[in-house]
Amino acid sequence: MLLALVGCAAIFMATANASSTGAAIKAVIMQIVWYAIGAAGIAVVMRFDTEQLWRIAPVLYWVGIFLLIAVLFLYDRQTALANGAKSWFKFGPITFQPSEVMKPAYILMLARVVTLHNAQVSHSVRNDFRLLGQMLIWTLPVVVLMILQHDFGSTLVFLAIFAGVVLISGISWKIILPVAIFAVVVGGGTILLVTQSWGRVILERVGFEAYQFARIDSWLDPSGATSGNSYQLWQAMKAIGSGGLTGSGLGNLQVTVPVQTSDMIFSVIGETTGFLGSGVLILLYFLLIYQMIRVTFDTKNEFYAYISTGVIMMIIFHVFENVGMNIGLLPLTGIPLPFISSGGSFLLANMLSVGMVLSMRYHYQSYMFSRDREDFSQVQLTPKRNE
Repeated sequence: MLLALVGCAAIFMATANASSTGAAIKAVIMQIVWYAIGAAGIAVVMRFDTEQLWRIAPVLYWVGIFLLIAVLFLYDRQTALANGAKSWFKFGPITFQPSEVMKPAYILMLARVVTLHNAQVSHSVRNDFRLLGQMLIWTLPVVVLMILQHDFGSTLVFLAIFAGVVLISGISWKIILPVAIFAVVVGGGTILLVTQSWGRVILERVGFEAYQFARIDSWLDPSGATSGNSYQLWQAMKAIGSGGLTGSGLGNLQVTVPVQTSDMIFSVIGETTGFLGSGVLILLYFLLIYQMIRVTFDTKNEFYAYISTGVIMMIIFHVFENVGMNIGLLPLTGIPLPFISSGGSFLLANMLSVGMVLSMRYHYQSYMFSRDREDFSQVQLTPKRNE
């Protein structure tokens, strides 16, 4: 609720500064409507117990895959021209990003895969490789479809979810460590290729687009083209820097920043409330994550643990990437700020994900999985004792 209040205030200030008070009121009302829809969604999701979430996971996953395929053919052309990504449906005045539907569906499916594997076999290097392979089988279609949509930001979100679940899945560090080193080498190698002309030729052949190179250039040298590719980042940094310690005051925005109600909304908070207000916002996110972790430990449920890990990693990555790109720490990737940035599908996906965590507290049961049963219908249920 606190994040919702911050989001509505920031959206109002940003819209009023760019347009008019009337437009700002309309934008806030739309955001409140999406919050109300999200709250209704949470109330529904909270009613789903572990067995129902278990059974619905494959259905939601394949629905998400279908939508990701459909958007490749039915994407909104205007949005694609504006940001280079073929990842938005448009129905009249409403735009909709199917990748947001895929996020909670992917989290559920990944949690189901890991839980079922661990219930059937004990951990060994061979079995851990099998588990990693199963997780990749369900992850690769999502990542490939994200790449085909040119949605690099969402691709990173899914990879962050995947990495978080892998870390707590019980897979041996003999496997995780080499994979992590390989990922660091690939990441470092990609940055090296981006900085070299011959390297960019290679990256273009594997699917990199001109706008992605422009974003990386603006990150490496934000003062290099402040009226061109670096304009958005440079203005955000100016806005946050001008806020100083305590900010310029609510509603007192002096620096114009593009897409300030969505991707760059942290610049509004940084400028108006300064370092102190921005720090309080980050503490709110820490509090949210802490509460999720507490719920997970209280319920003592393996399936729930993987669900909450996916949700936590999704939120942490969004916050880290959004704040990082606003202050120039990370390149621009089009990642909004959870529960604060405008956007209905993004807000709804985050609220439904939190709803899955809240269902843990609502049902407050612990389930013991039988290692020799394959289907959840055969799983023994053990009520949790009151402590």
